[in-house]
Amino acid sequence: MRAVLDIVLIVLDLYVWLLIASAILSWLIAFNVVNTRNQFVSAVAEFLYRITEPLLAPIRSIMPNLGGLDISPIILILIIMFLQRVIQYYIYPAVF
Repeated sequence: MRAVLDIVLIVLDLYVWLLIASAILSWLIAFNVVNTRNQFVSAVAEFLYRITEPLLAPIRSIMPNLGGLDISPIILILIIMFLQRVIQYYIYPAVF
């Protein structure tokens, strides 16, 4: 059972890095640093969008409009960090 919890923790940690990469890439696209007509950039952006958007969309629908500021990735990262701590401190020690 501990191996399954370790895999869950690794997947959560990987998802945090994907959220960070998605946010940075969105900034780079918004400021025209990278060209979205490049096939590789387009593929990476599409992958990150498809991976992160299913969890970010419900958070965005709940949050009030803050203008051009999108803090939904930060909120999702905080939720993931909370889940990791719950698993590490409460669930992991209880598993034999």
